[in-house]
Amino acid sequence: MKVLKRTLARMRNVVTRQSGDLRLREEMEDHLARETEAGMRAGMYAEAARREARLKFGGVESVREQYHAEEGLPLLENLMFDIRYGLRELRRSPAFAAVAVVTLMLGIGANIVVFGVVNAVLLHPLSVSDPQSLYQFVGRRWMSGGPSYPAFEDYRQRNSTFSGMAAEYGLSDAGLNWQKTVREVYGYDVSGNYFDVLGVQPELGRFFRPADEHGPDSAPYVVLGDALWRSAFGADRGVIGTTVDLNKHPFTVIGVAPPQFHGTERFLWPDYWIPMVNEEQVEGWDFLHSRLYTPIAVIGRLKPGVTPQQATENLNAIAANLAREYPATDKDDSARLIRPGLMGDERVVIRRFLYSVTALALLVLLAACANLASLFAARAADRSRELALRVALGSNRRRLARQLLTEAMLVALIGGAAGVGCAAFLLRAVQAWRPFPSGPEHLPVTVDARIYLAGLVLAIGSALLFRMIPARQAWQSHPLQAMKSGAAERFRLRRFALRDLLLGFQIATCTLLVTASLAAVRSMISALHAPLGIGPQGATLATMDLSQVGQTGGLALTKEKEMIEAAQSIPGVTAAGTVDYAPLSGAGMRGIPIYRPGTVEFRLDNEVTGARVYPISPAYLQAAGTRLLGGRNVLWQDTTKTPYVAVVNETFAHDMWGQKPAIGRHFILWSNLTTVVGVAENGKYGDLTESPQAAVYLPLPQCPQSNLALVVRSHVAETEMAAALQHTLGSIEPNVPITIQSWPAALSGVLLPARVATLALGIMGMLSAMLAVTGIFGMAAYSVSQRMKELAIRVALGAHRAQVMVAAVQRPLILLGVGSAIGLLAGVFASRFLGQIVYQARPGDPLVIGGAILAMMFLGVAASAIPARRALSADPSRLMREE
Repeated sequence: MKVLKRTLARMRNVVTRQSGDLRLREEMEDHLARETEAGMRAGMYAEAARREARLKFGGVESVREQYHAEEGLPLLENLMFDIRYGLRELRRSPAFAAVAVVTLMLGIGANIVVFGVVNAVLLHPLSVSDPQSLYQFVGRRWMSGGPSYPAFEDYRQRNSTFSGMAAEYGLSDAGLNWQKTVREVYGYDVSGNYFDVLGVQPELGRFFRPADEHGPDSAPYVVLGDALWRSAFGADRGVIGTTVDLNKHPFTVIGVAPPQFHGTERFLWPDYWIPMVNEEQVEGWDFLHSRLYTPIAVIGRLKPGVTPQQATENLNAIAANLAREYPATDKDDSARLIRPGLMGDERVVIRRFLYSVTALALLVLLAACANLASLFAARAADRSRELALRVALGSNRRRLARQLLTEAMLVALIGGAAGVGCAAFLLRAVQAWRPFPSGPEHLPVTVDARIYLAGLVLAIGSALLFRMIPARQAWQSHPLQAMKSGAAERFRLRRFALRDLLLGFQIATCTLLVTASLAAVRSMISALHAPLGIGPQGATLATMDLSQVGQTGGLALTKEKEMIEAAQSIPGVTAAGTVDYAPLSGAGMRGIPIYRPGTVEFRLDNEVTGARVYPISPAYLQAAGTRLLGGRNVLWQDTTKTPYVAVVNETFAHDMWGQKPAIGRHFILWSNLTTVVGVAENGKYGDLTESPQAAVYLPLPQCPQSNLALVVRSHVAETEMAAALQHTLGSIEPNVPITIQSWPAALSGVLLPARVATLALGIMGMLSAMLAVTGIFGMAAYSVSQRMKELAIRVALGAHRAQVMVAAVQRPLILLGVGSAIGLLAGVFASRFLGQIVYQARPGDPLVIGGAILAMMFLGVAASAIPARRALSADPSRLMREE
């Protein structure tokens, strides 16, 4: 208690130091006056008595310092003095302070933006109960997905390591009809125990449970997401118990999910959840009884004390038993457990990308610290006499180093605060950004306490990094040598060599990042010009789902024909056709087993290949710009009453029959013997980086679909065509939501990863280039300023302008060449690392290397131009007069 009171008293003395100093001065003056009076009474003259009193009292300043040490907090007072002194020094050099703060702001801001995304995507847990015990069950093969629904039921009943297993399917779109308004929404079909397994509690109402399910179509209930409840229902609490229509089927609203819960995927936020036993009402087909198709996502919660390895072994044993029991449909596909939230195996790709970008961002921050170390070293060199004089007058070297570190910490904290502020603004913009406004995609970025803590850590770490070298110089300085011009010059040159290394590191880092940026741009250009098998330019895409208004089968086929004919009648249209899902849309039938003629047992191990299947109208290939290489197209006359036919692509023909002609040959698809009537060119169907895929185009009358993408090719401007299509199609079916956009715009989702990677690397390269420019400029300017007298003498002795320029900026340009060479080599050797960010990044591409060399040459010339011009303008007579 006494220690606490003493500490509080000392803190009060620090706060009221000015008044305390006044009282101490009054007491000392009173004491000196009494001693002087006593001396005068003893017969001394007044001046002698005053001098004797001062000698007996001792040094006034030492008494004051002793008093402050005993009655105050010396560490706190010294820190406050260092801060005030550091702020004064920064005010004396506003240009230096601005450059240092902006440099740190850029470096720390870039890292905070990247960390904010990493924090939201990888570090932030899912909004469920005990997320650490939650795992997703997938097959052994990469991107193999989950089991079928009947297999999921077997796993759920037979496993002994999970306390619960839940299933989800989709994210499916549906038409929500509420108060005579139809809007497109996205939702999951989930098992009845879905919310119980996740441990989520409703915001309003209740969730459905296994007791609500009694077979197919037995639980017409829907749980709304918080966002849909607020946007479509106005946050009306009375919505519980009301009936809404999903694809023309009635569902009763029984609950609303909490606002922080968005399912088990971070990037896909559903609008609703319905029981999986009612999936046929929304999906239009039944996958609950088929073991062959439609893999579903399986989420399980481990029992207490069970390890993921034990659970995997248990699931593998069940998989082996199912393969023996159902050899026609179930393979012995060993199980893997992964963390849910990042679209299955895409988690690995996303993690690699984010961690790689984080490494590059840290590299930019290191370059910024090297830049600041150079600036502070130069500043310390300019202040060497001042620092030496302070040491000679008795200043403690530790105190001197602490003063320099305090200045660096002030710069770091100011720059860090500015960087965190800019980063928070950018992260909020990213959070509000919707890459596809009409879709369920979201970027779950938040600004929380971790962001600010990371900013503080980076600021302090940066200050220690870039102030370490100047502080070491001050610690090892020799006062007598520093105050002698010759010795000081030698000391300056020795530190100048260290600045060379720092600048070389900056240039190498800049070259590496510029090379990476150019490689990303080159990769994206190559992807854009890759053969797609379609011609997006000049085509408009109108997508809709007729099942949302209850039209399926023959009704949907009749409506589609009417829409195609209406689109073809629009002036300027050259071709119009439909497909269920356009290539590169991220949806559609894929991996459908294909069998040879004569196959009796349609088992997965008997299939020849797995193909993508596209039901199309006769004019689709022409409208899509897909070339027919041989044979004929599909026709409206190809119906279920005629032999089944198909157009296949080149990869399909090669997989089935090698180099033999494919037209006229047969294969089995969905138990139907199908004849090849045409061969089309290969294309890209899932993404731009996929290997060649087998594809089959079926006549729409033989495989009618409710979901359709109408492709319209014309010579009309995009906006005019979109308006004409909206009017034409809306008059045919006014109640179905229709999305109309140009086909290149529709492909933005496929190009989004490449664009994000290119943007990230471009920003890193730009920041690094700015640091390199400031570093080269700073070294060249400092070198010229220190050698102005020498350069002036050279001019006076008749040196040519070129010789003076070389002498002025030779060292920075040599470092530019050496650092650029090292950076180029690092970029070539880091191609595998860059491949984690950009697909097929080729830093060794001659165009990339040539572009990087030209960029670095431009940066070097731009940074050295002003110092070189100053060197050429040296006036010998003026400098000699000043000297």
